[in-house]
Amino acid sequence: MSKFSLRLMPAVRKAAEDFSRKEGVSLNQFINVAVAEKITHLEHEEWIAARRKVTPELIARGLAAINYSTGFEPAPEDRLPQGYVAVPRS
Repeated sequence: MSKFSLRLMPAVRKAAEDFSRKEGVSLNQFINVAVAEKITHLEHEEWIAARRKVTPELIARGLAAINYSTGFEPAPEDRLPQGYVAVPRS
């Protein structure tokens, strides 16, 4: 593990120390977790931006997969309740 000198503004350091104390962890551990959470958030934003966009074709393919019939009757516990009315899809 490497050492890294970190300069924090006094108010930020005080708040970090207070919260680390409340959490019962060292300031070092608190900062490690905070940085890891920020990295995770940024990676998630990148993933969202890069993922495949939803198109009407993808929606249609997904609905076709959901509506695919296997030809088998559902188990009794998987049947829809009596009186259930499906909402028509547009």
